[in-house]
Parts: sequence; C-alpha cells; structure tokens
Amino acid sequence: MKAETTIPQSWDEIVFENRNKDYGAYFIRKVYSKNVVIASIGALLIIVFVLAFPSIAALFKSDVVIEKPKLRTTVSLEQPPPINPDQPPPPNIPPPPVKTIIKFLPPKVTDKEVVEEEKMPTIEEIKKNETGSENVEGTGEVVFDEPVQEVVKDDGDANKVFTFVEQSAEPVGGLEAFYKWVGKTMRYPAAARRMGLEGKVFVKFVIEPTGAISNVEIVKGFNGECDKEAQRVLSIAPKWKPGRQSGRAVRQAYTLPIAFKLAE
Repeated sequence: MKAETTIPQSWDEIVFENRNKDYGAYFIRKVYSKNVVIASIGALLIIVFVLAFPSIAALFKSDVVIEKPKLRTTVSLEQPPPINPDQPPPPNIPPPPVKTIIKFLPPKVTDKEVVEEEKMPTIEEIKKNETGSENVEGTGEVVFDEPVQEVVKDDGDANKVFTFVEQSAEPVGGLEAFYKWVGKTMRYPAAARRMGLEGKVFVKFVIEPTGAISNVEIVKGFNGECDKEAQRVLSIAPKWKPGRQSGRAVRQAYTLPIAFKLAE
C-alpha cells in the first residue's frame, strides 16, 4: 500500500478552507507578511540615509572658500571755516521762571483705629462755661485779674451786626437738629471723595432779625469744592431764632464749623 503525502497547510488555508477565496480578505492576508517585510526594509533604509546624510554631504562639499570683497569708503575731512573775530557772541537767554508747584500727598490707607471727633458742645454749655482748646474741670470760683468789659449797648441801629448779644441766636430745634439737616442736605464733592479728603470748613454768616441767614462766607477751608458746598448748604439753611439785645431782635454774626468726613 502506497503512503499518502500530506502537504502542510498555512494558517490562511486553514481559516479560508471551504470559503470563498476570491473574496478580497484572503488576498490581503496572504500578502500581509510580504508587505510588512518590504515596509520594514524601506523604513530602515530611510533612517540610515537620514543619519548618514551629514557625512555624505561633507564628502561632496568643496574646500574652496570664496572671500567676499571688502567695501572701502573714502572719507574726506574738510578744514573748518575760519573764526570771524567781529561776529558777536550768541545772546544770553535767561532760563524761564520756575512755577510754584505744591506737592500732592496721596491719601494713605492705615490699619490704625481712627479716633472719632469729640461731640460739639451745645449753646447752653457754651453760655455756662468758658471755651478753650481742651476740657478742664473747674475747682471753684474763678477770679479775673482784668476788669470785665461792658456789654455793647444797643444804640438802635438796625443795620449793626453784633458779635456778642444778651441772648444768642440758635437754630430751631437746637444745634444738633441743625447739623442733622446739614448732613442730609450736603453733597460730598466727587473729586474730594475719590482723593479721600476730609476736614473742616469754618463758615461765617449773619443771622438777620427775621432769622434768615445772609452774608455767607468762608473763614477757613481745606478744599475748594468742599468750601463751595459748605457755603451752598448754609445759604439755603432754614431760619434760626434771632439773637436779642435789649429785648429786640438784632443782626448777629455767627461762625460755624462744617465737618467733611467719609463714612467707613
């Protein structure tokens, strides 16, 4: 009996056994290994060429160095013009005057606690006590070494302005109520608010016998816009109780501080 020869089959033959081999997948799988080998050899050749390119380029590079021509520039120096002894010297122009400049100090932000201002004394307290730069508790009777000046007598002149009268003028409702009205009416200037400016404006005005306020002027200020605002507010202030001298209403001069303070 003759032995049969068995031809070993490839993996593709086993997979596509009893299947349609004319389908494209069979052909692709059959040439896949061959394509991988060709691609690997091509990639290896490209890498070798890239690495060897500098050495190959150096072999073909010419050793002849071409020198660039140097550019030469000829400079001719002429003699300076002769000095004319009759030529007058240039005029001596004085420097322009220096303008006065005031240094601007920007507002500083501090972590320290801001001490609140002391409460202003009332009219009744001023009538009963002397005024000064600080509070001093009295110990007893006060003796004056100088003679006491006489109270200015009322001569009946309706246009006369008194500084001190027997009964001083005061706002209707008291000075505290008047300051509340000032706080509601006053508008803090925008420029002063941005710069953080704070201070007091001392305003002098005359209280007429009718209680109306007139002749408003700034005695001492700290900022132009704030000074104008304080003058505006006092010009539209409500009527006061007029001052009285010898039993009749008279014109009285009054000075009042207006504080500008930003809210924290």
